[in-house]
Amino acid sequence: MNKSTSILMAAFAAVTLCLAIGCGSNSDRIQSGDILFVGLPMDYGTSDTTSMSGAIAAATGGEEGLNYIHAAILEASGDSVWVIDATIKRGVARYPLDTFLADFTLRDGSYPTFEVMRLKDNSRASEYVANAKKFLGLPYDSAFQPDDRAMYCTELVHDSYIGEDGKSLFSEAPMNFRNADGEFPPYWVKLFAKIGMPIPQGTVGTNPQDMHSEGILVPVAADITAL
Repeated sequence: MNKSTSILMAAFAAVTLCLAIGCGSNSDRIQSGDILFVGLPMDYGTSDTTSMSGAIAAATGGEEGLNYIHAAILEASGDSVWVIDATIKRGVARYPLDTFLADFTLRDGSYPTFEVMRLKDNSRASEYVANAKKFLGLPYDSAFQPDDRAMYCTELVHDSYIGEDGKSLFSEAPMNFRNADGEFPPYWVKLFAKIGMPIPQGTVGTNPQDMHSEGILVPVAADITAL
């Protein structure tokens, strides 16, 4: 490879990254404060209710489209994109986007559907990201309880995006852990038996499916797998 070819390849890579993470005013570029949702087809793993993703899909999925099983906060910093989220594996953590993609690669080597959403008014995004960082190091909230110094994915988003009135920008509703047949998937039964508490059916909280549908969000046509 000669010097001219190397320069051209480097320039192309820089332009590609710039288009993705926002080196200008294009609304399709990733910005700090964007929210990344992970979605699976409605029929993906519906019979596997022994996993958390399957149990979430069974309890919160709609009738068509995608089951959203996870939500994460994006931070654009220099030439890099970082993820802040709450997972069983890491608790509340901040790490590179590449690590997130590796964590969410499916068994067959493909990716689930990734959708980037943005607040219609994103002017205070840096404050929301800073709020999220205050929760770094907390454990994952397997009990899905409010105010217990642990966080599940949408709880982190809900408690980080605080308006000027001191209230969250996102709504809450009674949580549902039952599937379409009105039964509790085996995953929830085993999990809460292990914790030693009843399944918190009806406890007020959040989930990725409902959060994705919030009217304060708009889609961003950014392909995070191309970064």
